Amino acid sequence: MKLFDEIPAERPATPLLDTLESPAALHDFNASQLRELADELRAYLLYSVGCTGGHFGAGLGVVELTVALHHIFDTPHDRLVWDVGHQAYPHKILTGRREQMSTIRQLGGLAAFPKRDESPYDTFGVGHSSTSISAALGMALAARTKGEKRRVCAVIGDGALSAGMSFEALAHAGHVDANMLVILNDNEMSISENVGGMASYLARILVSKPYTVMRENSKRVLSHLPGALELARRTEEHVKGMVSPATLFEEMGFNYIGPIDGHDVPSLVQALGSMANLEGPQFLHIKTCKGRGFRPAEADPIGYHAITKLEKTASEPPPKVEPRSPNEAMAEPKAKPRKYCNVFGEWLCDMAAADTRLIGITPAMREGSDLIRFSREYPERYYDVAIAEQHAVTLAAGMACEGMKPVVAIYSTFLQRGYDQLIHDVSVQALDVTFAIDRAGVVGEDGPTHHGALDLAYLRCIPGMVVLAPADEAECRAMLSAAYHHQGPAAVRYPRGTGPGTTLAPGLEALPIGEAETRRTGAQDGVALLAFGSMNGPAAEVAENLDATHLNMRSVKPLDRDAILVAARRHRLLVTLEENVVAGGAGSGVNELLAAEGVQVEVLNLGLPDAFVEHGKPAELLTVCGLDAEGIEASVRQRLTLSNKTENSC
Repeated sequence: MKLFDEIPAERPATPLLDTLESPAALHDFNASQLRELADELRAYLLYSVGCTGGHFGAGLGVVELTVALHHIFDTPHDRLVWDVGHQAYPHKILTGRREQMSTIRQLGGLAAFPKRDESPYDTFGVGHSSTSISAALGMALAARTKGEKRRVCAVIGDGALSAGMSFEALAHAGHVDANMLVILNDNEMSISENVGGMASYLARILVSKPYTVMRENSKRVLSHLPGALELARRTEEHVKGMVSPATLFEEMGFNYIGPIDGHDVPSLVQALGSMANLEGPQFLHIKTCKGRGFRPAEADPIGYHAITKLEKTASEPPPKVEPRSPNEAMAEPKAKPRKYCNVFGEWLCDMAAADTRLIGITPAMREGSDLIRFSREYPERYYDVAIAEQHAVTLAAGMACEGMKPVVAIYSTFLQRGYDQLIHDVSVQALDVTFAIDRAGVVGEDGPTHHGALDLAYLRCIPGMVVLAPADEAECRAMLSAAYHHQGPAAVRYPRGTGPGTTLAPGLEALPIGEAETRRTGAQDGVALLAFGSMNGPAAEVAENLDATHLNMRSVKPLDRDAILVAARRHRLLVTLEENVVAGGAGSGVNELLAAEGVQVEVLNLGLPDAFVEHGKPAELLTVCGLDAEGIEASVRQRLTLSNKTENSC
């Protein structure tokens, strides 16, 4: 295997890879060619991700597996389902999208994850974890029902296997005796001992043709002898149990093989070739190294989970810098804007110091939600429950029952997975749980599976739920305190990335819940902009251009009734702005309030469309959705023109 210390700055030579127009050509490759292809694929992957940014370490870890899978399986006739999809870049490169990799995660380019309408080789659209086994099982059972001869394989990581959905699917697959293969890509958890000589040797025996033939023939012979088959099964189970974690998966109905070295192409080819045609549920356990082949990523797999685009070194001299005035030279440098997740992380530690009842909970989002410092300073009050969003929410509910003050740090898109628990276990019982909801609104290049486009709608309809949306970093901190002190379920939803750069107060003062802030008073009988959260930025610009009133609504639920009614009396048009779907969102709440009060005023609801927003940079996506300042102003002017025409016609 070729090892890299740096990401190639120029496109590497990949003569073998360049000949591939489809993975079907891999069927005729010998072992030497497959190893050479793996080296070229890794080099090209490093180069392409260096040019574009994107998911990094996971793809490097499955280069050999991807090559072996497409060598053995007849894709796309045989179904290959990748879990989450972080590791699918090599798959994309081998399935006719090599030259399009320069567009990945860009507006109009390749998606960050497998996507059904992008390629027939992408058999299932993914983005959230732990769905692959259920999807593959559905495909296998459909093939059985239709009488079709096709092989189905799910590739799942050890992290994704920690979710309950994976075990539900495994149990069902064993129960229905489905013809499918599950590959566990184990690159972190200590499910078994590291791959060694003895383990590899026994694994090779277990996948060898003589062993599998002997195993099946023995079953047929022993089936006629009372008790003999059960004795043979238990003997085999205990022998396997001495060298591998076979027992759990065998008890669920799978034929378990492994662990084997996931970077050894011949071993992978042998194992997959033997298992692909076996009847019933098959389970192959491979050991891999995340970031394999790139030494910095091997040393820091978390840091190299994803990378940003590597900028080219400029050949031109740096631009000339004009000397600053004495006053400028003495001025303090402008503080770098904080990310909202950093604001949350700092607040959590400060509130934990003030209240010993605080408990921090996250479903495998420690780094993303910035719980790193909290986990170190308060390890006894920190719980990472792995990829188990449903459990995270109900765990918090149980803690709240005993007088603790749990704070659940979770992404908007992942809270969708714990929705029943949010309703049934927290809200029905009016339990005191605070939800810090990160990645609200459009998040960018990861696309529709990761946008937080629905949370205002799905939270607002829950009885007793408080929902707050900060306009800046200072409001985020104060709203977290407000939600924490509220007796009952409360959520603060904030966007990905940095805020406008507002200075934070050092204390833990809370904003009053349900009170809007008037940021600008505009012309009488004109337009009032009712902005929620991140939309306050463009709203300020639009308000100046239109001489409009600008209200920072702050609270989605409860709404500031008085502020809305005053705005309705003073203005001819109310415009609600939110980075959430319009259907059922904050604007819908304003409409409902006005209807309940019997107030008739023209309202324009602006937000994300009734469609799944694709991937691209957040600013690009907001422009496409008409939620930048220019788009908002155009929509308001269009409505005013239409209203004037209607009035004149009357």
